Amino acid sequence: MNRRTSSLRRALAAGVAGFCAAAAPLAAQTDQDTGRALYEANCAACHGADLAGQPDWRTPGPDGILPAPPHDETGHTWHHGDGMLSAYVLDGASAVLGPAASGFASGMPAFAGQLTKTEVTAILDYIKSTWPPHIREVQATRTQAETMKDQ
Repeated sequence: MNRRTSSLRRALAAGVAGFCAAAAPLAAQTDQDTGRALYEANCAACHGADLAGQPDWRTPGPDGILPAPPHDETGHTWHHGDGMLSAYVLDGASAVLGPAASGFASGMPAFAGQLTKTEVTAILDYIKSTWPPHIREVQATRTQAETMKDQ
């Protein structure tokens, strides 16, 4: 290979790398926009357009069911790993919690017939993008621990 070909290859590689680096934030924003749209269409009616949940979400209603919790940093969504959160959305509360839900009634339905796992991931990515960095770090650690436990 001559010098000119080698230089052209290096320049092309640098250009591709630069394009990919510049496109990454745009792709992340597009994913967050998709997640936000999916959240608004499927989650906001119960959890709030601003992720604030329903009032008195820690106190069961007259029917014994807990109101929808917030998904912002004031709630407990970030206390769980991505696997559990995804299963909770797709399979619903009673399927995920099973016997552990004794004395705990959640109105969270299953969305497996409405949302794909990829769409749930986009929703979770959007929710996480609204959290402060220290909350995202804690939740990422919990996701990592959950993943290691499952291996």
